[in-house]
Order: sequence, then C-alpha cells, then structure tokens
Amino acid sequence: MNVLTILPMAVVMVAGTQLVAAVFLASGDRPRRASLGFLAGAALVVSAGTTLAWLVFRLVRDAAGGGGGGGRKPVETVIDWVVLALLVVLAVVVFLRRHSAGEPAWMGRLQHAGFGYAFRLGLLLFVVMPSDDLTMVTVGATAARHGLPWWHLVPFVLLTLLLLALPLLALLLLGKRADRVLPRMRDWADRHSWIISEAVVGFFLVLTVVDLLK
Repeated sequence: MNVLTILPMAVVMVAGTQLVAAVFLASGDRPRRASLGFLAGAALVVSAGTTLAWLVFRLVRDAAGGGGGGGRKPVETVIDWVVLALLVVLAVVVFLRRHSAGEPAWMGRLQHAGFGYAFRLGLLLFVVMPSDDLTMVTVGATAARHGLPWWHLVPFVLLTLLLLALPLLALLLLGKRADRVLPRMRDWADRHSWIISEAVVGFFLVLTVVDLLK
C-alpha cells in the first residue's frame, strides 16, 4: 500500500455536508474570503487529525517491534483489524446518513459569512462529523501500519482541500455561469455523494482484507 492508495479516501472527507457548505460559501456575499476561511479551518483539522492518528499508531507499531525486520509482525495484524473495524463502522455511518443530507437552517447564514465565521465552521464541521473522524484515523493508521513517512499524508490533505475548493474554483473560472453550476453541484452532493463514499470505503476495505490474508 502506498500514498496513491489512500488518496481516494479524500472523497469520503468532503462528501455531503462539507461540500454543500463550500457551495453555499462560494455563492455568498464574500465568496473568496469565506471560502478561504473554510479551507483554512478544514486544513488545520485534517492535517492535525491525520497526523495525530499517524503518530499514535506509529508509536504503537514501533513499541511492539513492528518497525523493522522481515516478515509480518503481530502488531501489524492488530492494526489491520483496527482499520478493518473502522472501515466497517465508517460504511455504516455513511449509509445511515445517506438521507440526512440537506440544507440545515444554519446554512442560510453562510450567504453572509466572512473569513472568521467560515474558518470556525471549517474547524467545527470536520471535528464533529463522525465520518470525517473515522476517515482521518483510518488514513493515519494505515499509513503508520505500512511504515509510510509522515509526508505521505500531505497529498491526502491537499486532495481533500482541492475537492473542497471546487465551488470556489468554479466561481473563479466560470464567472456568472457559476450561478447555474453551483446549485447543481450542491444538489448532486446532497443526493449522490454517499454512493461514491461507500464505493471508496468498500475499495479500501478490500485492500485491508487483502493485507490480512497475506
């Protein structure tokens, strides 16, 4: 498993409410400042979350003697089982939340959000969402289990931010035409993003099972 393998999990990070919020911010009174604030908050949480998970599981792996030598170590099997359990729980969470997507009342305030409010929203959304917490732990644990250095988490964080920035990029590139594109993007994220999330989780789950069977 390498850095390219964990990249698809970025889709799970942004699917649903996170992308819908990004669309609202890009459609608001101060789209650039609000969107940048949201991205900054998300970047802080995703970077810290995946790094913390990587550090914890890396320390566990090294303490149990799984940091070097040939052959499969017992601690690596344990971590694989932990990751497998996290993925199963994540799949259930995504499935249960498939009909909870929508536009909560607080999203109406995003039309007038500035940098500070959007920054706090980015922090909060990625902290309180169970699917994001599970995804960050899964990515960090997987990278640590396979002995990947910390910087292998950076592409995952960057791809997550790029996906979140799609509404802002659409606004910058399309100008007035973005008024038609952004609502469609929001509706699609509301209705169908959970299906892609489940597919990505399933793919990652299969890879983890393959690791266990080796």
